[in-house]
Amino acid sequence: MVSYPDPVAAMFEADRASAGLGMELLEVGDASAVVRMEISQAMINGHGIAHGGYVFMLADTAFACACNARGPATVAAGADISFIAPVRAGDVLVAGAAERVRYGRSGIYDVTVRRGAEVVAEFRGRARVIG
Repeated sequence: MVSYPDPVAAMFEADRASAGLGMELLEVGDASAVVRMEISQAMINGHGIAHGGYVFMLADTAFACACNARGPATVAAGADISFIAPVRAGDVLVAGAAERVRYGRSGIYDVTVRRGAEVVAEFRGRARVIG
């Protein structure tokens, strides 16, 4: 994991769920982030492909890092995902998140999940500043 100044570093370091899946925070920018995860055998469903929940979780983690990059504390208000291609054990996925618009205490973020150059999923998250 790469070290970044708060608020993202503290949030990511405390994220036991993402750490437990081996996610790595590769990059944080102004309302953007990149997170990596390798698909393990334990993430494979009965069809022999990665369970979509793991792909969603990778995208959601990148989304969380992007929407908290500038502070204040922000959480998901909702999200949708489109699965484009199947993912298998051993695949290394990289999720790149970027803010599309921020309005008041809300924002919309898009996340593209790739295996190499191939897009495997597209995620759109809606964020809300808390507190």
